[in-house]
Amino acid sequence: MADLEKLAEEIQNLTLLEASDLVKMLEEKLGVTAAAPMAVAAAMPGAGAGAPEEEEEKTEFDVVLSEIGPKKIQVIKVVRQLTSLGLKESKELVDSAPSTVLQGVSKEAAEEAKAKLEAEGATVELK
Repeated sequence: MADLEKLAEEIQNLTLLEASDLVKMLEEKLGVTAAAPMAVAAAMPGAGAGAPEEEEEKTEFDVVLSEIGPKKIQVIKVVRQLTSLGLKESKELVDSAPSTVLQGVSKEAAEEAKAKLEAEGATVELK
């Protein structure tokens, strides 16, 4: 068996280029890859701090108009009410569906906008 202390000392004396070459050589000979230890630990379930992290509740939503529906003019009017866009810009936004009507709004505002648009026959998603 190799003297581990001597081996560790020799590795400490390597230049960065020599250490990089050593890593590549070991990867080829052993058929492994050198990965950052934190990346490996993060990928393993149950690794790290112990309890799994809880997903933060989303506070900002985007209102996305997926489909216009049969009442295009009414949908354009609702888009004008919800945004500060003019008639032409609102029409272009509706015509380019799927498109984002509102970005970064509260859950309540997003739900209200969704309800208004769906009342006119549009299909809306919250993201």
